[in-house]
Amino acid sequence: MEPLVIYEPRTYRDFEDTGRFTAFRVVVETSDLFVKALAPLEKQTEALIRTARAQIEQAIARRPEFLRSLDPVDEHPGDSALVLQMLRAGKKAGTGPMAAVAGAVAEFVGRGLLEWSAEVMVENGGDIFLHVAEPVIVGIYAGASPFSGKVGLKVEPTVIPLGICTSAATVGPSLSLGKADAATVISKDTALADAAASGVGNRVKSAADLSAAVEWVMKVPGVDGALAIIGDKIAALGNIELVPLASP
Repeated sequence: MEPLVIYEPRTYRDFEDTGRFTAFRVVVETSDLFVKALAPLEKQTEALIRTARAQIEQAIARRPEFLRSLDPVDEHPGDSALVLQMLRAGKKAGTGPMAAVAGAVAEFVGRGLLEWSAEVMVENGGDIFLHVAEPVIVGIYAGASPFSGKVGLKVEPTVIPLGICTSAATVGPSLSLGKADAATVISKDTALADAAASGVGNRVKSAADLSAAVEWVMKVPGVDGALAIIGDKIAALGNIELVPLASP
């Protein structure tokens, strides 16, 4: 089973040749993507990242609140499909559109790469777009929590592409208004998974909030599964299979 273990900092990225996937990294300004595909597609990946970034930059130039707002932002007739995906994800999750940016870019790039590779995994800052023909395990890094690096999500072959996104208050650069060590959401819409993970993380101030936070996100249309971790406590709901990770 092909592992894709998500850690922060990005020393977790596994470039080992397994015989199934070619792994590579592409960096364009602040976008830093790790890709596994059936062929080396660095040039195509870079072009897709630049296209995505240009569309987002146009949305920000059109209305600066797109970049700054922590609340949903209205659509504009000139918005691209990528930008509309971010706006609509934020509206469903009650966040600003930039809460969906990493997931949206991961999906944009991943869907674009399917033209050259039947299987694709794209990770962008811990937010993942998957289209795979065999099961994979996505590990969850949760800072100092005892669950960190010890538990993963098993993902069956994805006939329809899938997004798995994680937000954390104690790990990484993402803004969180809560204290969750990890808040992970699964959705067929990777932008929605990203924004919804932020929404879960914002709601977890203590272990007492875990159940309510995952119950809230499961009511968001399009969310298939979720988990939240703080310290030695975890809550999970929906279409989500937790598995132990093997020790290194």
